[in-house]
Amino acid sequence: MWKENLTALKTIVRREWIRIIRIWVQTLIPPVITMALYFLIFGELVGRQIGKIGNFTYIEFIVPGLIMMSVITNSYNNVVSSFFSSKFQKNIEELLVSPTSPYTIVLGYTFGGVVRGLFVGILVTLTSLFFTNLQFQHPIIIFFTVILTSILFSLGGFFNALFAKKFDDVTIIPTFILTPLTYLGGVFYSVKNLPEFWQTVSYLNPILYMVNLFRYGFIGITDVNLIFSLSFILFLSVLLFLLNVRLMKIGYGIRN
Repeated sequence: MWKENLTALKTIVRREWIRIIRIWVQTLIPPVITMALYFLIFGELVGRQIGKIGNFTYIEFIVPGLIMMSVITNSYNNVVSSFFSSKFQKNIEELLVSPTSPYTIVLGYTFGGVVRGLFVGILVTLTSLFFTNLQFQHPIIIFFTVILTSILFSLGGFFNALFAKKFDDVTIIPTFILTPLTYLGGVFYSVKNLPEFWQTVSYLNPILYMVNLFRYGFIGITDVNLIFSLSFILFLSVLLFLLNVRLMKIGYGIRN
């Protein structure tokens, strides 16, 4: 049984990779162009007016957050669009009638989202080198943060796709929840510069912890506790994975 599920897992991930590469003009180029504009406008033009944050230029401060933003949005969007398309076209039923377990299905689509998130993250990182010299002070922190974050938001995309009944439902959470949380997650500022009340509100935003962890990996400064942040991301990932598997087992959003 495990051999069949391993084959199914490889097949799903391979299919997702082929899908990403086949429509690379839509999946890879737009986020790179968007982040390049962010680097140019906020990093270079606005950053010259802001000056330094601590011992770092403004573009050095925001680059890790912008890379993380691209990883989050692309991991999420890949899974929500791919799985919902499978639901809409009814080909997900082929998986459901096969010996493939719900665990394998969730993992397969999640890994597909991770592949796109990491690939885009690498491209954006390479693009940032045209604007600033990146530091990699804590590469292990960078690695674990980007992997866990990509997994978490891939699972979030899967969860969204399960509940989506029409194509409009696919864009509601990214537009009205994910985007505001990302922009308010400390990408462009240090939370310590906010008034006390808004600092407290900001600490309720999970993306704040991911951005600060990632920034710490590059330049060694953070507004949050590192151990708590990693544990928090891991906890959310496990919880969302088990929830997705449970929903798949009962066929929620697929059979009803």
